[in-house]
Amino acid sequence: MRCPLETPQSVPLLLAFVAHELDAPQTAAMAEHAAGCSACREWMAGMGGVHRALDAWEAPPVSADFDRRLFARVEKEVSWWDVVLRPFRPATGSRALPIAAAAGLLIAAGLWIGRPGAGPVLSVPASAQMEPLPPDQAQHALEEMDLMQQFSQMVHSDPADPRM
Repeated sequence: MRCPLETPQSVPLLLAFVAHELDAPQTAAMAEHAAGCSACREWMAGMGGVHRALDAWEAPPVSADFDRRLFARVEKEVSWWDVVLRPFRPATGSRALPIAAAAGLLIAAGLWIGRPGAGPVLSVPASAQMEPLPPDQAQHALEEMDLMQQFSQMVHSDPADPRM
């Protein structure tokens, strides 16, 4: 038998074994597997402890006015807007705090939108990635860059310029 812990579809079989809900052949097969599989034995022992704890648990008694209080809470209709704004309402009922919060948000949005020089972050294409060069290749690349700069200056220079 393949270990039920290795196949997620077989976990309900383990749960049924621990709850004593399997028929005799399945119970015998699971017991035989558990005798040779320490992982399943450990898992079953843990689940057995959970079952024993749940069996021993007793729910506290419900108060006599529980239903009345529950239905009163259900009938009290509160809009989602009231729930969202409740922390911003002071106990005195003043509207100053929500107005101040809205003004602060508008100022923050204005500063965020009007940032000079802030643009989208561009990702570097894979072709622009830099790799370290050996010293001789770096020296050769620098010489070529210097040669290209000199050539560029000669091409874009003024013919009337006596320096050239």
